[in-house]
Amino acid sequence: MTTLTLAQANHIIEAALKRSNEQGYKPMAVVVLDEAGHVKSSQRQDGASMFRIEVATGKAWGAVGMGVASRVLAERAKDNPNFFLSLASTAHGKFLPQTGAVIIRDASGKILGAVGASGGTGDEDEAICAFGVQSAGLST
Repeated sequence: MTTLTLAQANHIIEAALKRSNEQGYKPMAVVVLDEAGHVKSSQRQDGASMFRIEVATGKAWGAVGMGVASRVLAERAKDNPNFFLSLASTAHGKFLPQTGAVIIRDASGKILGAVGASGGTGDEDEAICAFGVQSAGLST
């Protein structure tokens, strides 16, 4: 059985934060969760504002829980806001359907977890997450 390793999670975060710095984004937090939604690794850059870890976790938690990137969840939430409010309530506030997290898959397409970021725009957050996953030899 393939599982996400700590080394892979740390590589994803390191690459994502490096990419963020190269792009000149604001200080970020990046969180990697395993397939069960448990934190595998997280980092918050110096200067990242309050709640960044919690927001990044909520984006990733929603993504891994629903099996799609948080961008898809944000789009779905527009058409069915009550359902997504109910999900957030049921999840005790862990579920955040906002752009900025992607699924982590192995070569066969199996979901290994998700990575979320917070600190930039949703597009910036998502881009560094996808970059980190790909740099670890995994797919989104």
